[in-house]
Amino acid sequence: MNALDQVPPDFLHALGTLRKARCRKELRLAEIPAPARLAPFAVALGAEVMAPGSGTPSTPVHGPAALAFAAASGTSAATPDDDETELATGRFILLHDPDGSAVWDGEFRIVTYIRAELEPEMGNDQMLGTVAWTWLVEALENHHADYRAAGGTATRVLSESFGTLAERPGSIDIELRASWTPASSDVQAHLEAWSDMVCTFAGLPPLPDGVTALPPRRRQQNGYGTGR
Repeated sequence: MNALDQVPPDFLHALGTLRKARCRKELRLAEIPAPARLAPFAVALGAEVMAPGSGTPSTPVHGPAALAFAAASGTSAATPDDDETELATGRFILLHDPDGSAVWDGEFRIVTYIRAELEPEMGNDQMLGTVAWTWLVEALENHHADYRAAGGTATRVLSESFGTLAERPGSIDIELRASWTPASSDVQAHLEAWSDMVCTFAGLPPLPDGVTALPPRRRQQNGYGTGR
């Protein structure tokens, strides 16, 4: 018996739909070690968006994901060069419990994380968290990714430097942690929606009609785009 024989058919189907996802070329996507204690079966993808023209472009890849359950294969996402500027980073984790979970309201759960740096004045806007959550909901709707039981937290992270690093400018990051239950084992649209969201956090146009944009890292502006 090989390792694939131990993987539930529904999870194998979900992995196949992940590999079919079409993500923007600016996004570097690769399989990373999945958490081993959250569910009997799991696969995790790491993503990063680098500033255009910085370093050598990388083609987005979906890791083999065929044996990614509980303990992942260990394939790592690409490491950025020292001269590259990271605009946004994130993680996409697909969990599966064949017995189902009352907390999830299903057999699958998607857990995500995105982080991007903003202009300092943007981080003081009280609507920042609402904008981030609204964009998540709209991204899933635009990709027709049916889901339920969604929840999440948006956090502003202030970084200040002192002493020998005092000349380093302060920064404010937005972090969005969210999870939801997909309506089926076909999660292609969910990965595509999330990957678009990472690019939007990085400030990369274009956006789908009607989608609210977060301000990108170090872009000079006085407020949020509203999709109008």
